[in-house]
Amino acid sequence: MSAAAPLCVAAPSEGYHRELISCQAACPVHTDARGYVRAIAEGRFRDAYLIARGPNPFASICGRICGAPCEAACRRGKVPRVDADGRFVANDRPIAIRALKRFACEHSGPERRPADDVIGDLQSFDGHVSADVDELAALVRAGVAGQFAKAHGEPVAIIGAGPAGLSAAHDLALMGFRPVVFDSEQTPAGMLAVGVPAYRMPREIIAREVAVIERLGVEIRCGVTVGKDVSLAALRRDYAAVILAVGAKSSRGLGIPGEQGPYVYGGVDLLRAVAVGEPIDVGRDVVVIGGGNVAYDVARTVVRQIAYDAARTVVRMPGTGRVTLASLETLEEMPADTLEILEGDEEGVVRLNGWGPTEIHRDSSGAVTGVEFRRCLQVYDADRRFAPVFDDNDRCTIPCTTAVLAVGQAPNLSFLSDGGQDIEQLRPGWPKVDRATLSTTARGVFVAGDLAHGTRLLIDAVASGKAAARSVYRFITGRQIEAEAVVSHIRLDRYQRERGYEAIRRTAVAVAEPHERMQHPGHEVELGFDRAAAMREASRCLDCGVTPVFDGNRCVLCGGCADVCPTKCLKLAPLSEIRLTDELDALVDASLGPGADLEQNSVILKDEDRCIRCALCVERCPADAIAMERFTMCTTWRTA
Repeated sequence: MSAAAPLCVAAPSEGYHRELISCQAACPVHTDARGYVRAIAEGRFRDAYLIARGPNPFASICGRICGAPCEAACRRGKVPRVDADGRFVANDRPIAIRALKRFACEHSGPERRPADDVIGDLQSFDGHVSADVDELAALVRAGVAGQFAKAHGEPVAIIGAGPAGLSAAHDLALMGFRPVVFDSEQTPAGMLAVGVPAYRMPREIIAREVAVIERLGVEIRCGVTVGKDVSLAALRRDYAAVILAVGAKSSRGLGIPGEQGPYVYGGVDLLRAVAVGEPIDVGRDVVVIGGGNVAYDVARTVVRQIAYDAARTVVRMPGTGRVTLASLETLEEMPADTLEILEGDEEGVVRLNGWGPTEIHRDSSGAVTGVEFRRCLQVYDADRRFAPVFDDNDRCTIPCTTAVLAVGQAPNLSFLSDGGQDIEQLRPGWPKVDRATLSTTARGVFVAGDLAHGTRLLIDAVASGKAAARSVYRFITGRQIEAEAVVSHIRLDRYQRERGYEAIRRTAVAVAEPHERMQHPGHEVELGFDRAAAMREASRCLDCGVTPVFDGNRCVLCGGCADVCPTKCLKLAPLSEIRLTDELDALVDASLGPGADLEQNSVILKDEDRCIRCALCVERCPADAIAMERFTMCTTWRTA
C-alpha cells in the first residue's frame, strides 16, 4: 500500500516502485512484460518484440512453453469482479502474457518468415540462415554496445547446449569471449529439442533461435560427449573457464518390484526417443506414472503415437488403445499446468488421481501385464512437505503392456571422474554450488541450469545461464559487471485508456480441435492470437507502471477520490489509526517532524492490487491534488 495526505506522506520509495510492475518483478530475467503488452495494444509490434527479446535469448520459445511466472503475478488477476448489485463474483483473470509474447515474436522475431525461408537441415541446424537472423544478431549486439568493457576473446567451454548453456554462451559472446558449447546430442537446445514434444514446440522455431545465438559468435559442437570424446581435464586445461550446464536428463526410478526389465521406460527417455526418431514400442495400453508436466508430455505423446500408428495401419490392430496417467495427487493438487490437464482430458488421457504404484506385474515371459496401485490418502503433511500416507487395504491393478515412470529427473555427472575430482558434491550427482556466483569448489568451474537450482522453469534456466556468464566475466577479467537500473518518473497530463478496457474478459488462445491434433504427432496444439485478438487482450493490461500520485499539500480531504473509485481501492483514515511500519514512521517524521500530533493528520490508503488505473480519481479531484505518473525501469550492464 502507498499513502498520501496533507503535510504527511512523501513519494513512495524506489523499492516500492520496483515491485509496482509485478510482472517484471516476477520474471527471473526481469523482462518488461508490461512494456511489450502495452506496445501490442498500441500496434507497435516490432517494439514489442525488441522489448521481449532484450533480456531473453529464447523469447520465441518462451512465447510457447514458458511457465509464465509473470502471469501468476499479474495484477489484473487480483482485481475483484462484481455483479450489477456490487456483490463480489470472483477475481478477474491475468493477462495472457505468454501468448502475447508469442504474437510479438511471430510478427517480428526470427520465425516471422515461413519455415521454408530457412535454408538448411533444421534437424542438424546446419546450413545458411536467412538475412533475418543476421539482422536480429546485429540488433542484439547494438543493444549492449558500450555498456561494459569487453574481454579479449578468451575461450570458455560450456558443457550442455540446453537453454542454460546457450544463454550463458549468448551473453559470453556479447561480452567479448569465445564460447564453445559441447553437447552429446546431434542437435542443440537440450531438453527443448529432445524433451519438449513437437506439438508444443515446433523444431524450426528452435532452429531459428539457435541460429541467432550462433551468429553472435557462439560455436556449438554437437555429438561430442564430455568424458568420452573429450575429457573435462582437457577442457579445463585448454579453456579459461568451464560452465557445467548438463541439465537433469536422466529419469528417476521408484524402486518397486517389476520396474527393471523391458517395456518400462523413463519419461524423459521416451520423449527423447520420440524426438530423435529412435524406434520404441509402447504397445497399445500404457500407464504413465506421475502428475507433472513431463508426465503429461509423455501421456499426450503416446496418445498421438497410438492414434497416428492406427491411422496408418490398413488392418487396424485389435482394441482401441488406452493411456492412463496415475498420480499420487488429487486433481486439485496435481503439479501439471491446468491447460495440460484440460487438453490431456480432451485428447483421451485417462486420469487416475490419488493412487501410488506398488508393483509392476509381469507374466512368466517377462512381459508387463499391469501396474498395481494403493490408495493415497495424503500427499503432503501440515507443513506442505512431501509425506504420502497410503491405505494398504485399498488397492487396484490397471492392465497395461507398457509402464512409463515420469516421477523426477537427475543429472549424470559421470564425466567428473576425469578432471573433476576437486568438484565437491552435496549428494551424488549434485555439485556443491556458491549460490551467489554459481561457482563450484573447483577453480574456474561454474554451473548453470538444473545443476544450479534443481529442475525449474525454462526461464529460470535462462536466468542462471546469464548469471553464470557474469561470474565467468568477473573470474577471467577481474572486473565486476553489475546491473544498473535506469528509472524514470513521468507525469502524464493526457493519460487515457482504451474504451471499456476494464470490462474486457480474457481472450482464449485459439487451439486445434482434438481430432486435428491426432492427425500427426507434430501437429501444433496452440495456434496463438491473430492481430485483432492480440490487441484486444493486450488492451486489458492495467499498465501497472502508471499510478495515481497524491500531493498532500493540495489535498482538501473531500473524499471525492474514494467515492468515485470503481474498485474501492482508496480509503481516507486518520493517521492515528494507522499502524506505522519503520518506513512509514520515517516518512511521517520527515513530513511532519518528530512528535507531530497524529490526530490532526489524515492519510489516503491505496490498495495497488485493486487499482485499475482508470484515472477517475484525477478527474474528480477539485483541488488538482492527484496526477497520473508513469514509472519505467530497464536494466543495463556496466563494469565497475
